[in-house]
This record gives sequence, structure tokens and C-alpha cells, in this order.
Amino acid sequence: MWELVKAGGWLMLPLVLCSIFTVAITIERFIRLKKALILPNPILLKVGQSSETVVQQLKQSTTLKNSTLGRIFLAGYQSKNKSSEYVRAQMEVTASQEISYLEKNINFLGTLSAVAPLLGLLGTVLGIIESFLVIDLGTNSNPTLMIPGISKALITTAAGMFIAIPALFAYRYFQRLVQEYIAELEQQATLFHAGLFVEKLTNEDLDKVS
Repeated sequence: MWELVKAGGWLMLPLVLCSIFTVAITIERFIRLKKALILPNPILLKVGQSSETVVQQLKQSTTLKNSTLGRIFLAGYQSKNKSSEYVRAQMEVTASQEISYLEKNINFLGTLSAVAPLLGLLGTVLGIIESFLVIDLGTNSNPTLMIPGISKALITTAAGMFIAIPALFAYRYFQRLVQEYIAELEQQATLFHAGLFVEKLTNEDLDKVS
């Protein structure tokens, strides 16, 4: 492997860095984007379910409280005595921050998938140029002198493709996964907000009757 890196020339250095970043980001996102950390089953609301029940579970579990959905729910619950618009705004701000964290480094992964083949192509062009420069067309130079340059061109091209293909797959996978999470977070936040104010209105009506 090291021999291939040396044979590929100086352009193999940025390609190796691209591969390291790709692997590191992919592993980090796989760990961070587990569904249990984003949308834990114990606090997933169903239509008609009480928001208060979910809040009690959040208070009893630090893990649930620190989940993405848990932080959004708590942002709304802590403002429940305010107006509906204020609570919605608090939940939207928190959700925006959480979504930004979910999308962290994913665009960079997409950039790596685009840059790696371009670096490989640059290596191809430079290798071919080098191959022709070593031959003086006016003399009987040995054509075998072109082999190192052509070899360098092929190695960098292959390395660029080898990095770009898995990086592109990972980028598309995480992009779709985050979009699915965002859709479900929006649905859950809407149910929680509606449930919170139905309970509030019910309590106010009971107070008036009593």
C-alpha cells in the first residue's frame, strides 16, 4: 500500500487526507445519528396521547431528556404558561439548532465525494504531461521512460474513485436519513404542541366550573 502511495506522487497526500476525513465523518455520523438518540421510542407521541405523560418520562430519565426530541419537547413545556405562538417559537428555535447539529459534516462529506475524483483527474493530467516531457520527440528516446508517469496517472485516478464512491454513498444515505428524522421531529413537535394546549384549555375550563 505504501508503495502505491509513493508511486502516486505528491497528489496522494491530499487523497489520503480525503480518505481519512471520509472514514472519520462516516463513523461519527453513524454513531450520532442512531434513532435511539434522536427519536427514542418511550417518548414518541401518538395521536390523542397526553403530552404530560411524555414530560413525566423526560423528567425521570436523563438519557431521554438529552435526546433530540426530548430537548424540543422540554423547550415547549418550559414555556407552557406563555401563549401558543411563543411556545411554538421556542420549539422551532430549539428544533432548528438540533437539525443543524444533525446535519453537521454531512455537506463536507458531499464535498469530499466531489473533490476526490477531481484530485485523481488532476493526477492523471500531470502524470501524462510528465510522461511526454521525458521523451524528446526529436531523438530516439526510449518509450519505456513514459511508464512512471502513466503509472502515476492511473494510481491517482484509481485512488480518487476509490475514495469518492463510498463517500458519495455515505453522503446520500445520511442526507436521506436526516430528512426522515426532520419530518418525524416536525410531526412529533406538532402533536406535543397541540396536546399541551388542549390540556391547558381543559384545565382552565375546569377551573372556571369549580
